Amino acid sequence: MTSLADAAPIRAILFDKDGTLVDFQRSFGPAVHEAMLHLAGGDRAAYHRLAEVSRFVEADRRFMPDSPLIAEPTGVYGALWAAALGRPANAAFFAEIDRLLGDATTRHLAAIGDPRALLTILAARGYRLGLLTNDAEMTARAHLRKLGLDDVLEFVAGYDSGFGAKPDAGPVVAFARAVGVPVSETAVVGDSLLDLAAARAAGAIAIGVLTGPASSAVLAPHADALLDSPAELPAWLDRR
Repeated sequence: MTSLADAAPIRAILFDKDGTLVDFQRSFGPAVHEAMLHLAGGDRAAYHRLAEVSRFVEADRRFMPDSPLIAEPTGVYGALWAAALGRPANAAFFAEIDRLLGDATTRHLAAIGDPRALLTILAARGYRLGLLTNDAEMTARAHLRKLGLDDVLEFVAGYDSGFGAKPDAGPVVAFARAVGVPVSETAVVGDSLLDLAAARAAGAIAIGVLTGPASSAVLAPHADALLDSPAELPAWLDRR
């Protein structure tokens, strides 16, 4: 059977951020550790409750594959953190989390490969480029500035940008409209099921990459194409 990846032209590409362009474990591991220490206020029991609901391994500064921080927006894991701390799960608390993690992840930011080289190649070939993340938009833009990507991306959306959050179709549709390309000629590139689900929901082409915690067995049934890394994308596009 012919897949969307084989049948439809691709004129626009919407990238996920964490696990696709940014090394999630290396960037968020130390950052989340610092944020949880700050929120726990020196209370080790409170820290351990935060680590438990985050599925976070303190000794290694890494996340278990089922951690809600890997792909979910702040409101999902923030509600778990609020319960662990006995604090209200409200907008003020979520904004505090976004500020803490925005600062810490930008300091610890580690890229996957050379995302600027990759996006520059794709932009030079005429592809319209955007970024979609379930992180906060302000954090995404800080990361893009540090990586030197803010001048090659035409669209940036976080969970709080007003288009919805993955796996909703809204941000994918908004990107396609912003760059004037049909959704059917738009590809979403990401490392999680939420990325692929957002593509499917919008009618876009779903391209999975194996640079995050999800395995090929998990992603393959939901992807039109599966690549080892985003760096393979130009060659894959050439072969289509």
